[in-house]
Amino acid sequence: MNLHALSVVHLLPLWFLVLTLFFPRIGLLLLWLQTNRLPFHLNGLVSLVFAILLPRLLVLYMVYLDLGIGLWFILHLIAALLTYGGSGRYHSQRYRREA
Repeated sequence: MNLHALSVVHLLPLWFLVLTLFFPRIGLLLLWLQTNRLPFHLNGLVSLVFAILLPRLLVLYMVYLDLGIGLWFILHLIAALLTYGGSGRYHSQRYRREA
């Protein structure tokens, strides 16, 4: 088994794919500091708004553009569904408990 072939990813580095599973804003900030976002045409105000408000959707879009629908896209989709699907229940339970 060639381990080097497992770490080679098209344009997105492996550290970005792993880091954005848990911390999407930090991963996007580090990628922006490296100025590696130019192949994705993420210049302008729209990408900044998505990076601030919905970073997981921006990461999903970037993974889809780079790798297509594959293992990394499915992992990020599951993380996004767990994050956005479970947050409403947590906040409503917390609000009821404090009231």
